[in-house]
Amino acid sequence: MNNSFLDLQRHQLDAALDHCRQNGVPARPAAGWLRAIREGLGMAAVHLAARLGVAPSTISRMEHSEVDDTISLATLRRAAEALGCELHYVLLPRQSLAATREAQARQVAHQQVAQVSHSMALEAQATPPEVVEAHTRLLVEALLKGPRRQLWRTARSVPSPDKRAG
Repeated sequence: MNNSFLDLQRHQLDAALDHCRQNGVPARPAAGWLRAIREGLGMAAVHLAARLGVAPSTISRMEHSEVDDTISLATLRRAAEALGCELHYVLLPRQSLAATREAQARQVAHQQVAQVSHSMALEAQATPPEVVEAHTRLLVEALLKGPRRQLWRTARSVPSPDKRAG
């Protein structure tokens, strides 16, 4: 795929995700969505079990596994259908995809420029800070425009905005 198509896809996804970030995704109730919806409908566990064709004890296990984050998406989807619900699954980045890519590019560029600057300083050929910054900016631009593998070749993840501040 060409870069302009990928940029368009990323921009469209960022817009949809930004909408979710701004409008919020409701937090899961303490007892989990399955139990909250079931009880909100006034449905006993035995009736949900009958709709799913499982034993009533299975409903209790499902509700507990949702709270414990061990329920499978397939099981959650089946239970949602039995409750007359849709399952919406989303990974919501803490910041835009563009901002995450730029932060990663800055991290990679900073590491590469710092290695070169350190080597030059050891040889008594220190690079002025403004030159280091200019090289870093150019490398960030190149990483953002270049092949994806160059941007993500480091094993480190980009810290979330709240972790960078601390």
